[in-house]
Amino acid sequence: MSGATADAPSAADVEKAGVSGGGDAGASGGGGAVGAIVGRWRRQDLLDKSGSALRAAAWAFSLLAFLIMVCNEHGDWKQFDRYEEYRYIVAVGLLAFIYTTLQLVRHGVRLNGGQDLQGKVGLLVDFAGDQVTAYLLMSALSAAVPITNRMREGADNVFTDSSAASISMTFFAFVCLALSALISGFKLSKQTYI
Repeated sequence: MSGATADAPSAADVEKAGVSGGGDAGASGGGGAVGAIVGRWRRQDLLDKSGSALRAAAWAFSLLAFLIMVCNEHGDWKQFDRYEEYRYIVAVGLLAFIYTTLQLVRHGVRLNGGQDLQGKVGLLVDFAGDQVTAYLLMSALSAAVPITNRMREGADNVFTDSSAASISMTFFAFVCLALSALISGFKLSKQTYI
């Protein structure tokens, strides 16, 4: 009985073998390749999920930026449509909302086994769309920040607070789409062109 416990591996040995992907499967020669393939699938799945999660967050932030600015009408000079910078935020927020909605629908169709764009074309659409939309979001918020700061120096009220909130949501949407562009750029760079 004492000989059986001496031959049995300890829990730490079993855990090390499981983490390193070794063990008996690695000794037979096939475990390393299978482990690498499974690891690649997990990374690819993580990239797909994180890209979709970032687009979903960008969808929510761009919708909030659009709605907060559109509802920012308080009479006299406190109406968003009197300022072209704020109209620009509304237009870009709506554009980002439409783009992220279409991308999320496209991802949903792909998850349900439906037809999607060809691999390389789909990756190019993801990368270019994320880049352009992120640039437009940054452009819109950088145009609206100076006028909001000037207004806040004179009068800090509900109109300027709502404008600042919309600008903040636009910034968060930009961050989400910029990170999504990084992920889609990484996936595009890993694509083979043979």
